[in-house]
Amino acid sequence: MAEWTWEYDGYDPRTERLREALCTLGNGRFATRGAAPETCASEAHYPGTYVAGLYNRRTTTLAGRDLSHEDIVNLPNWLTLRFRIHPDEGPDGEWFTPDLDIGGLARYRQSLDVRRGVLNRSVRFRDEHGRHLAFEQSRLVHMDDPHLAALTTTFTAEDFSGTIEVESAIDGAVRNTGVSRYRDLESDHLTEMGTGGEDPDIAWLRCLTSASDVRVVMAQRTSFRMGAHDGAAAEAAEGTALTRLTDHRAGHLLTLPIGPGRPVTVEKTVAMHTSRDPAISGPLDAAIRRVRRAPGFEGLLTSHSAAWEYLWDQSGFEVPGETGHILRLHLFHVLQTLSPRHTVELDVGVPARGLHGEAYRGHVFWDELFVLPYLNLHFPELSKSLMTYRHRRLPEACRAATAAGYEGAMYPWQSGSDGREETPEVHLNPRSGRWLPDNSHLQHHVGSAVAYNVWRYGQATGDAEFVHTGGAEMLLEIARFWASIATWDADHERYRIRGVVGPDEYHEGYPEAAKPGLDDNAYTNVTAAWVLARALDLTRTLPVSRRSELFERLALTPEERDRWEDVSRRLRVPFHQGVISQFEGYGDLRELDWDGYRDRYGDIRRLDRILESEGDTVNRYQASKQADVVMLGYLFAPDELAELFQRLGYTLDDAVWRRTVDHYLTRTSHGSTLSGVVHAWVLARSHHEAAWTHLKDALASDVADLQGGTTEEGIHLGAMAGTLDLVQRGLAGLQTREGALWLDPAPVPELAEFGFSVRHHGTAVRVRAKPGQLWIGVPDWEESPVRVVLAGRAFDLEPGQERVLPLPEQG
Repeated sequence: MAEWTWEYDGYDPRTERLREALCTLGNGRFATRGAAPETCASEAHYPGTYVAGLYNRRTTTLAGRDLSHEDIVNLPNWLTLRFRIHPDEGPDGEWFTPDLDIGGLARYRQSLDVRRGVLNRSVRFRDEHGRHLAFEQSRLVHMDDPHLAALTTTFTAEDFSGTIEVESAIDGAVRNTGVSRYRDLESDHLTEMGTGGEDPDIAWLRCLTSASDVRVVMAQRTSFRMGAHDGAAAEAAEGTALTRLTDHRAGHLLTLPIGPGRPVTVEKTVAMHTSRDPAISGPLDAAIRRVRRAPGFEGLLTSHSAAWEYLWDQSGFEVPGETGHILRLHLFHVLQTLSPRHTVELDVGVPARGLHGEAYRGHVFWDELFVLPYLNLHFPELSKSLMTYRHRRLPEACRAATAAGYEGAMYPWQSGSDGREETPEVHLNPRSGRWLPDNSHLQHHVGSAVAYNVWRYGQATGDAEFVHTGGAEMLLEIARFWASIATWDADHERYRIRGVVGPDEYHEGYPEAAKPGLDDNAYTNVTAAWVLARALDLTRTLPVSRRSELFERLALTPEERDRWEDVSRRLRVPFHQGVISQFEGYGDLRELDWDGYRDRYGDIRRLDRILESEGDTVNRYQASKQADVVMLGYLFAPDELAELFQRLGYTLDDAVWRRTVDHYLTRTSHGSTLSGVVHAWVLARSHHEAAWTHLKDALASDVADLQGGTTEEGIHLGAMAGTLDLVQRGLAGLQTREGALWLDPAPVPELAEFGFSVRHHGTAVRVRAKPGQLWIGVPDWEESPVRVVLAGRAFDLEPGQERVLPLPEQG
């Protein structure tokens, strides 16, 4: 069972917020951080509950400017459950909190059961008067019914008799204060708070988001009994329960007899509805009706566990040891943020920091580029839903391009509710305390990521209907944008894309330049050329009727397609010293004293903040935050990348690519969790030791909070999904191309044994790797064969067939 649990022993207020993020529970519709129910927002704790896609816009006046910002909303805290001791003899106790007297904690354990999606807690403490009380607590956010959550607590008195007073409540006095960098921004998002009671055991709270005008209702049912939480020897407790309501708090106050041998269990069940939910007459009525008819905790646990068991069966993989332990945690967080059971029904994208905190204000970036490749091969209907989020916002992307003077679709770097650009105008450097211009909205390569996901989804699933409809519309409009923004340079006899920011993010402009932006970012230009080539392929393969209708509606002329062809073959890619340049002029920048900065600062992942605090800028140096040029090796197999450069008129052989990777490997600070994933992927084929080092960093990035305090603000969903995909596609060399599964294994010695199952065009395929061999098979209950290509040899695997293939020795 240990391989399915994530355990913490002891209490440390300095790490509580990190634990809360990693112990978040969710079901794709909403999620709640793993905060202790008796705590409220403080330096050590941050209870937070977030509904997928629920944003609210505020305006903050900062430095004389009105800044509009849209944030995922921290909703009322349904967890609240606090207690205190009233003994028969002696003084009353204080409300318990683990921070009240750390010395009084004899036991404090938390255990996240990732197999069943349950957070368990075991506490034993001595109060200020020497009395001992223990309690066992479990909670869940229901994976079968996406509107329910539950908490059960069993109290045991060891050496006193009397009563305990328990307050079970929904607390509406919450704000968005989970990220200290945003402390100067407006953080009140809820208004029109109201409370009420329904039946003796049901209380409710409703509120409204101030600008997005979404009504949110939470209703709770509180019950109690004598006996353990499993119902053994349970009987009605001779206690009292009073409904307590204030303007911002609704709940129940319980007074329960307790003594040695007389444990008391309190169960709290919560239902949440919003005015956006379908098939309800109203959120208040729906929440009350749902919580009233919900079963008890054990009944909820049964259906909840069954739902999780189904998800694990569909996404199963086999990786031994500590690596597998962490990967299971990563998959757990992916599945509860983007649930195949519930997210598919919603209009949401991939939140970069999950539903685990308020970092990046809950916005959608390009992280789906690292998430969808895994989902494509397990839950393709979920991938399609997440791409539909982008398709619904295609008109806004087209308006943005027009406003900027371009054609086609210019997708925003940060997206929220309606698809407008949500990238802030300024950001805070916590090291210097200064607010600085934020130019990351110039990362137009997000459009290429959207197009890439459409194409790869089609390759993995064979879903021509989506690719030929919404997918085609996005792909063609993104291609149109790239052809529009590219300008002809007669001196170079090449098309150029100017004034952008690449994936590196450190470099936002040239030293001393009057305006931001860089010219000919290699990643941007190469992926733009790829998008244009794929768009042209699509125009030739669309069914005739669909092609005619789409060309007419988009006013896509033969002349425009000719320009796409020209640009796709003549975009400029800069080189210097025999390697691909990150952007034009990169090779002219200064070299950084890497050893000197490591000696002075130790951790230099956020080198940009260090240099800015010194009055310097990273724009002056050959230093990257994360993979940029090297990202090309993550997106494209070696033969694909070589063909792409050949189409552009350049030669990219193994020697040039290896020099390029080595060049940037020594000039990257890895200030992003995604960097470890990309470098491990690329290095797996040539630098096994370095690949394993980066893979270990990627695995530990959240569980050990390698970025220094960022995980407590929300997990890094792209990095978590990326580590899963690194095993699934990276180490196995698995690609979906031309209707077949292509395999080109490159396992690192430390992870030479692994297994997984995928679905290719609807057919299940099982893959297992061991040192020196690869096993692949199709279950006998399938109906269709699968075409497999390995080492240039193609063969068909019929249902019930399997093949064992030798692998070369690892160097």
